[in-house]
Amino acid sequence: MIMKKFILSLVLAATALFAPKAMASDNNKKEKAMKTIELTKADFLAKIADYEKNPTQWIYLGDKPAIVDFYAPWCGPCKMVAPILEELAAEYDGQIVIYKVNTMNEETLAADFGIRSIPTLLFIPVNGKPQVAQGAMGKADFKRIIDSFLLGK
Repeated sequence: MIMKKFILSLVLAATALFAPKAMASDNNKKEKAMKTIELTKADFLAKIADYEKNPTQWIYLGDKPAIVDFYAPWCGPCKMVAPILEELAAEYDGQIVIYKVNTMNEETLAADFGIRSIPTLLFIPVNGKPQVAQGAMGKADFKRIIDSFLLGK
């Protein structure tokens, strides 16, 4: 009986020691696998466009075309688009950048862009004005816009 308690104690101790590391390792893999980049308003102003400094003209600050997905975690269509954007970020890695803005956390940024419907997607070429699309789209539609509008293929 004492031996069973001892073995059980060892198993529980080993589980307590190693389980958090395994879970952290899994979380790190998920973070590394994600190719979309979450933006705050400060990030947007630094990486996309400083519309506060230049309120009358669009000046894109990036060196690659970009997509900005304005979404909310509770939004069904946003949840449908999210894995498509992750796939596209991996497929077009090095050619475009895909950003995400959580409208629940970044209410001011969403309001500054007049976001009233989600998902709202901002397609930003390196040169020229961005285009806006509202609502969920399929992967084929995204690829068509990326190839023609963003990459000029």
